[in-house]
Amino acid sequence: MNKAYFIAFITILRKEIVRFTRIWSQTLLPSVITMALYFVIFGNLLGARISSMNGYSYIQYIAPGLIMMSVIANAYGNVASSFFSVRFQKSIEEMIVAPIPNSLILLGYIAGGVARGLAVGVLATLLALSFTHLHLHNVIVIITVFFLSALLFSLAGFTNALYAKKFDDIAIVPTFILTPLTYLGGVFYSIHLLPKTWYILSLFDPILYMVNAFRYGILGVTDISLTIAFTILTVCCILLFVINLRLLNKGVGVRT
Repeated sequence: MNKAYFIAFITILRKEIVRFTRIWSQTLLPSVITMALYFVIFGNLLGARISSMNGYSYIQYIAPGLIMMSVIANAYGNVASSFFSVRFQKSIEEMIVAPIPNSLILLGYIAGGVARGLAVGVLATLLALSFTHLHLHNVIVIITVFFLSALLFSLAGFTNALYAKKFDDIAIVPTFILTPLTYLGGVFYSIHLLPKTWYILSLFDPILYMVNAFRYGILGVTDISLTIAFTILTVCCILLFVINLRLLNKGVGVRT
């Protein structure tokens, strides 16, 4: 990457980081409050009535999934809302005519989404430690899953932003797709407890592989093979990157 391209990438990334840190009370704080409520209600109140799961208390078992929920939602929401905003304000045209490749524009926004996802993930992890004890079983797995999950849903948010026609379209996917996938992704239970039909359906949910891989990194237990989990996450990231780049090159959502 030559110097001009590097400066362009850093400029987009810096803009994205400044954007979500400047309004931290709207971008970072709500996720922390939501996670605290999950821990109080599901962990302390309901968890006390549930026996241990895979050798851990219920609050310990759900903690990795709750952390991953915050990473997914924020990585997705940051890119979807930010890129749609520049489309809506027509400022995207300035970047399109600039002498920088579309891949650099894509990477800049994706990096911003990953940064917000990881920031909220760290805050959620610190919050989880105030409710229960978590030991780090495999730090490399934790960091890798953190990054791949934030990357995947940043890319998904970019796709949503390209096709969205109005701001309401940004909220449709989290409400009708991400939320159901999250609750079917094994955040609150082991998928081995599901009836056969729901078990099979859950295997098509990418969030299942994120949650279980991350749970393995923290607790050392998983319902899914790590090899399969990392393969699926990596392939999905590559596919979405290629798709988004092709859409940008075709001018979908950015040229009228």
